[in-house]
Amino acid sequence: MSALTTRPTTAAASRRGELARFLRLRRERIAPEDVGLPGGPRRRTPGLRREEVAQRAGVGVAWYTWLEQGRAINPSVQVLDAIARALLLDPAEREHLHRLADVPGALSCAPARESLPPEAAALKTILDSLSPLPASVVTADYDVLVFNDAYAALDPRMVLLPPADRNVLWRLFTADEESQPLVDWEREVSFMVGHLRAEFGRRLNDPRWRAYIRRLSDASPVFADMWARHEVSAPATHRKGFRTVDGRTVTITATGFTTTTVPDAKMWVYTPADDYAARTIGELLDRYREIGAAGLVADGAGPRTD
Repeated sequence: MSALTTRPTTAAASRRGELARFLRLRRERIAPEDVGLPGGPRRRTPGLRREEVAQRAGVGVAWYTWLEQGRAINPSVQVLDAIARALLLDPAEREHLHRLADVPGALSCAPARESLPPEAAALKTILDSLSPLPASVVTADYDVLVFNDAYAALDPRMVLLPPADRNVLWRLFTADEESQPLVDWEREVSFMVGHLRAEFGRRLNDPRWRAYIRRLSDASPVFADMWARHEVSAPATHRKGFRTVDGRTVTITATGFTTTTVPDAKMWVYTPADDYAARTIGELLDRYREIGAAGLVADGAGPRTD
């Protein structure tokens, strides 16, 4: 068999395998009581049975079983929507299901990123105008492309890394606990891994993405465990706590904006949730402009003012 015929077959099998695992894990997380079914002591596995999902979706048991086994069948959009309802999928999970099933209308993936797009550098002017609000442009796989001074002041350890190493997830899963900037680490990284899984569904056959997932999995058993859950989420405006270099805690609202300049990325703007956060970020920004990121890390951002 030639390489031209082998590659699509292998890609399709990989996609069906992802679909099978996703369906099984979503089925196992639903308690019978969640959908009005009796639990009972005779259940040997968690969650719903395959026949219960099939019945709820109005499809044949054998057909659903084949789908969950990764066999080469082609469900329609209507059937996928019925399965999504049966499995209580949220909108992000439903979209992920459609992508894994390769239904018509699913968006194709963006080209692999080889280097910093010149368009991203052009966004720096916009980011700078947003100070004192921390802001950055971050790709779907969490590479930080550009940022303003306020972002650097809030997270100077990130900007001290070489540009090629500025990846949010890599840092969060491999850095020591002392240098972690997030207060509610597990909640935030679970959200980000869910978003990464949804984005991966668009890029199942992208070798750069597959290599990235392998490296993260090899470097962090915690990431590997979260990744294996097949949970998906969509980016959303939300509050989170940051721990500054001098040990203070600030709460910000993170808001993401899609930009046509760099389609594979979002502009994230951090708005202080209260006066204390605004004052703290302002102090850090002044100090950053005086002594730089290395100085902030070295001396703990200077004397405390609170």
